[in-house]
Amino acid sequence: MNDSIVWLRHAGQELGLVPSLGGAVAAWRCARPDGSLLDLWRPWDGQTADLYQLASFAMLPWSNRISQGGFAQDGHWHAMQTNRAGEPYPIHGDGWLQAWTLTQPADDQLRLALRSQHFGGNPYDYAATQTFRLVPGGLDQSVEVQHLGAAPLPYGLGLHPWFPRTPAMRVQAGVDGVWLSGDDPIPTGYTRDLPADWDLNTGIPAHGSFIDNGYGGWQGQARIDWPEHGLRLTLTTPDPAASAPCCLVYRPGHGPALCFEPITHPIDAFHLPGRPGLRVLAQGETLRLHVQWRLEDA
Repeated sequence: MNDSIVWLRHAGQELGLVPSLGGAVAAWRCARPDGSLLDLWRPWDGQTADLYQLASFAMLPWSNRISQGGFAQDGHWHAMQTNRAGEPYPIHGDGWLQAWTLTQPADDQLRLALRSQHFGGNPYDYAATQTFRLVPGGLDQSVEVQHLGAAPLPYGLGLHPWFPRTPAMRVQAGVDGVWLSGDDPIPTGYTRDLPADWDLNTGIPAHGSFIDNGYGGWQGQARIDWPEHGLRLTLTTPDPAASAPCCLVYRPGHGPALCFEPITHPIDAFHLPGRPGLRVLAQGETLRLHVQWRLEDA
């Protein structure tokens, strides 16, 4: 396998993709006034094949974890296999585990495509595309999946970027509440009573108590501030038909990065009442997530 990086350079930025490693992002950087390049997502080292060490990857045809060994749809049980060492549940879909095909439709754009048929014994049969466009002041990013199987199935999408942590960094987003969990990230309940250093509405620090939880009622906007760099990165999902009503924060106790993930459904939505955020697609139907990232001085 040739895990080489394909680079797109435009509008004072550079974006590197690795089609062979799940269609993941190796790096996204912007030029600074002194001529240096600043990593906006934690960069890949160019060697390890562990997708968790890439800068970002797409999650499809579902996001995060599915418990209970699978899920039922229209009276039929679909068994799901674990797909990552050390994880008791299948996680983040299967698109990140397959090689994608890359094209460059324009000078400012790269596109990745995947045709997946029952990968790892999964019931999913779909086609997917990822589009990346560097624009003045940021990045437009979208992921779309089309269901090709005969029987309808529930779908979800998400993006999994890793942001470099600095001591003064903060993350802010308007949310309604958070799904709580036990010893593993599977939700056990939902609360609107947010601890201070979990409250995205007022902003949370880059370092604090451990978080690996989904938030509900996300308003589709988020802000990441790096005071050390005098820089702010904003995230919006401007298209209501291609938005993410949930977000997830992964804030480990140590390490160089944290995650803020726009997602269409919470962890283990397959087994939550009403299956919040999951979209049942019939053959030929599509689901899309569109995100705009914008940079500004702060």
